[in-house]
Amino acid sequence: MQEYFSIATKKLRIDGGTAQRKVELMGEMRVVRFRPEDVVDAIELHRLHLISFWDALVVRAAQLGGAEVLYSEDMQDGMQFGGVTVVNPYR
Repeated sequence: MQEYFSIATKKLRIDGGTAQRKVELMGEMRVVRFRPEDVVDAIELHRLHLISFWDALVVRAAQLGGAEVLYSEDMQDGMQFGGVTVVNPYR
């Protein structure tokens, strides 16, 4: 949600109020909440797969949420992380 707000207001130039309302709507969806051990698991992903720590947190959230596909332009298209496959939506 924080990533959406940041990109929406900076790159997409959506006004802050509109972006905030969309974040509020996202908050009504199923949201993955991290425990300390999830952060440690993300650190392991970061170290083992040589992805950024922030990307590793996103991957770990996708795993916890039961996602099979993770859409990201930041990671290599086709990468797999324990049942989660990265798809670049711009390819």
